Amino acid sequence: MGRREEAGFDRELADLPADLRWREWLRRIEAVLFASGTPVARDDLARVVGQGASVDLLIGDLAEDLEGRPYEVARVGAGWMLRTRAAFAPAIRAAADVADRALNLSEHDLAVLAAIAFHQPISRDGLKDIFGKEISRDIIGRLAERDLIGTGPREPRRGAPYTFVTTETFLAAFGMQSLRDLPDPEQLDDAGLSMP
Repeated sequence: MGRREEAGFDRELADLPADLRWREWLRRIEAVLFASGTPVARDDLARVVGQGASVDLLIGDLAEDLEGRPYEVARVGAGWMLRTRAAFAPAIRAAADVADRALNLSEHDLAVLAAIAFHQPISRDGLKDIFGKEISRDIIGRLAERDLIGTGPREPRRGAPYTFVTTETFLAAFGMQSLRDLPDPEQLDDAGLSMP
């Protein structure tokens, strides 16, 4: 998204009555979220509304406006995005060409992704300890190519290995606002889904 101020762009809309000004700011927020394929941060949304406007209140009003619609505003990481409500996924798959958006990950890829999500930041050696074998660079490459993982912090020692962490794309792909939305490992065990 462009970060420069558009010449002649009136953020404040001081010539409009308060209710129309709020409605216009709300529509601007919606337009920005609609146009973006990734979550949009508060600071970026604040660039399209007046200085005294609360982005959080505008997002709240937008969420209320979208009640009963097939899409919703969702908090993802440090930003917001518009996404289709889960109830409409079968209709979309039946009628739209969304195959290029599917994750298409194998069971083993998903297990590695889950291990990274639950143990991040984690190094290749840490993954090897979990799985009992070296994780192929192809798996790491597929996860990174889909922007589901990125590189994390390195220990402050010379030659320390890179670590892996999940990304905002991971959160969006799995419908989470933050990593706190990950299921508890004990709950997974109780459900018969053991965590690597």
